[in-house]
Amino acid sequence: MTDRPLIAILGATGAQGGGLARAILADPWRTFAVRALTRDPGSPAALALAALGAEVVRADLDDPSSLPPAFAGAWGVFAVTNFWEHFSPERELQQAANVAAALRQSEVRHVVWSTLEDTRQRVPLSDARMPTLLGRYKVPHFDAKGEADALFWGLPVTCLRTSFYWDNLIHFGMGPRRGADGVLELLLPTGERRMAGIAAADIGPCALGIFRRTEKFAGRTVGIAGGHLTGAEMATALSQALGEPVRHLSMPFADYAALGFPGAADLANMFHYYHDFSDALCAARPIETTRELHPPLMDFRQWLARYAMDIPVPRVAEV
Repeated sequence: MTDRPLIAILGATGAQGGGLARAILADPWRTFAVRALTRDPGSPAALALAALGAEVVRADLDDPSSLPPAFAGAWGVFAVTNFWEHFSPERELQQAANVAAALRQSEVRHVVWSTLEDTRQRVPLSDARMPTLLGRYKVPHFDAKGEADALFWGLPVTCLRTSFYWDNLIHFGMGPRRGADGVLELLLPTGERRMAGIAAADIGPCALGIFRRTEKFAGRTVGIAGGHLTGAEMATALSQALGEPVRHLSMPFADYAALGFPGAADLANMFHYYHDFSDALCAARPIETTRELHPPLMDFRQWLARYAMDIPVPRVAEV
């Protein structure tokens, strides 16, 4: 046991929650203790956190009864859901409702809820500029989180709005592909507009910065980003990091949706939203504020210096 305030972290074996857990455990000030919440306490990722000093506890977002004991005695809770695990906004909303209900039974002093905008506030379902998906969403993986924000109202919550993961170039199949002429192409259908992005590894440390300043940030919405870049700027940086030319390739949003991979229509609408509201979305994610939360914040070139060799790049012979 410890007398340090305890942060209970949902999704502790994922990118955001795992990053927060590791940031707390590596904190030389030892400000907080970690309770890592996971569906599988015996997984290699969970055992690795336990070896670093985390308390590992089972919690399942789909099992409401598992959440109150997981939050018991916690000073803070980091809450996150993962749409891409199941592609269901309704399930994501229910998971958020389960979390909020359990928090209302607890004595938690500060909640950081990882969320995104509800795009329907700017693009209502009646707006034909982008198709409506699954009956009542424009960008399902945004809208479910944004709609769920209201479930946390009345709690000491910070709504943390994240940005496009640069790590999607590694793990989500968004890395450069070779065109018909063999030149690498970065497909981002954002035209010449800027898109807020961030290293996944920096999100957890930013959340830690928010927990350290609870009096300032509880009750607020905070957006974070490591850079605001056009597709062409990203391609230029990739060219330098990979040692060969990379060109930015845009396309109509409907053509991107027609690529047909799981989530293509959702992502097409997301890029459309980033394009049409670029200035507002970047302004809501100020780099200066993000760096105040986490001074070692990486920009895109720094991220590439660390991770470019992890980006799967097809050889010319594979074209």
